[in-house]
Amino acid sequence: MDLYEHQARELFAEHGILVPRAEITDSSKEAREIARRLGGRVVVKAQVKSGGRGKAGGVRVAADPAAAELTARQILGMDIKGHTVGTVMLAQPVDIEAEFYVSYVLDRAAGTFLAIASAEGGTEIEEVAAARPEAVARIPVDPAEGVTTATAARIAAAAGLPPQTVDVLVRLWNVLTREDAVLVEVNPLVRTAQGRILALDGKVTLDDNARFRRERWGAQEATHDDPLEAEAAAKGLNYVKLEGEVGIIGNGAGLVMSTLDVVAGCGARPANFLDIGGGASARTMADGLNVILSDPSVRSVFVNVFGGITACDAVADGIVSALDSVRLTKPLVVRLDGNNAARGRAVLDARAHPLIQQVPTMDGAARRAAELATNAT
Repeated sequence: MDLYEHQARELFAEHGILVPRAEITDSSKEAREIARRLGGRVVVKAQVKSGGRGKAGGVRVAADPAAAELTARQILGMDIKGHTVGTVMLAQPVDIEAEFYVSYVLDRAAGTFLAIASAEGGTEIEEVAAARPEAVARIPVDPAEGVTTATAARIAAAAGLPPQTVDVLVRLWNVLTREDAVLVEVNPLVRTAQGRILALDGKVTLDDNARFRRERWGAQEATHDDPLEAEAAAKGLNYVKLEGEVGIIGNGAGLVMSTLDVVAGCGARPANFLDIGGGASARTMADGLNVILSDPSVRSVFVNVFGGITACDAVADGIVSALDSVRLTKPLVVRLDGNNAARGRAVLDARAHPLIQQVPTMDGAARRAAELATNAT
């Protein structure tokens, strides 16, 4: 269950993380009044569950209340990556001295959490990781220990963040654990000219299994503007649509995120994030393939599975099952490793579909999927 930015900021503020003053509205006329209350000059931000809002024109600075009304009118109704803007947030501008990136994400494959941080915030972290992987620190977090002040200090030091961010790193961990979240992200986390640390943006994904404890967010959180995301949600899939040509399926958020990075490093763009989880059935695998193959931008699909609770032969059965209901017209690259990998490979070999290729290593499979997507006509 993804939250909107203004809802994520609400959680941050409740846990003592500083955020600029802001209000939301679905009316351009009300935007003028909000800007007046906030001091005149404001940042107008589209409220959609999608990244890349700034590049799409969904984040703009308005110099005064009249400009805020005009800007809100221009942004409301925009289409951003398939999401229609129905609400805007107006926030007080901040005198930024430095921008950082910080996040915590559940790594199902490793059975732990992962802290990801960088001193180069303000841009998409995938771009930073692809261009300068050494600039992004990835620190495993023991769920039993959590993020103490000492742990936060290690994360900050590894990422090159200033000491003032340590307290925020601890508080963000509290958001993750106390609010039933599987992802908490701030980009950018900024240091102002006055030395304060503020969260200018926020992304929070709550565990759907804890939805009954999170009724405050209302039924709207179960809706999706993107039809593929809506279809995936109806099937219980953890799917996010991206702008790319290589469909991605993996078991575990950490493995999927690594897969996105590896594919990007091979010169292709991931088309989605799809985590089939640690105990996925053959039905889940088939449902995932159905969703990804429905995306017209996908030119190849990379299935990257490390068998643990999810046995590789069950994944292979799911792929074969999907072929019975979907006409496979795009190449499928499969990497199986771990529990029952040999048996899973044998299942696919027996099916002998001409568009399915098995590659034993993650890097090799990513390279092949990227090549197939790039060379597709």
